[in-house]
Amino acid sequence: MSRLLVEYKSRIIPELQSALGRKNALSLPRLEKIVVSMGVGKAVEDRKRLDQAAEHLAQLSGQKAQICRARKSVSGFRLREGQPIGCRVTLRGRRMYDFLDRLITLALPRVRDFRGVSPKGFDGRGNYNYGLNEQVVFPEIDPETVTAAQGMNITIVTTARTDDEGRILLRAFGMPFRTDG
Repeated sequence: MSRLLVEYKSRIIPELQSALGRKNALSLPRLEKIVVSMGVGKAVEDRKRLDQAAEHLAQLSGQKAQICRARKSVSGFRLREGQPIGCRVTLRGRRMYDFLDRLITLALPRVRDFRGVSPKGFDGRGNYNYGLNEQVVFPEIDPETVTAAQGMNITIVTTARTDDEGRILLRAFGMPFRTDG
């Protein structure tokens, strides 16, 4: 069992019950899934960049990345409908908790000039979005194999009803939010 899942059951649930004033543990917010996606705009000219991004995503998530295709043709970007343009991974269960643990304890402290993540990344329903500029901050990725730094978007989907509930949940997991807003 994942370290964060054990911590959620033993420490975070009682903490959330007192903070939110609820007795029923099933009514408390919890993590539902984490979606990690990479948009590879350069894949239009160079297919190898998309393959490398999918390989790196598979290394840091532990499962095969799904290739995303363009929905519309955009002539200004030389993009045709159905053309491969990005990749994503949806994590649930043990892999989700393992990824969140590595993100909080290993990857975020390795970000250059890191002062905490923005507390403004919530969508109004308790889900949180965060973008990383390069995939090299994860220790699984070998910097020598990276030909081009690729950013990624991390979406943490929770069952929280409001942003405040989601913020309390993620802070309990150890997400380092900035205090300046």
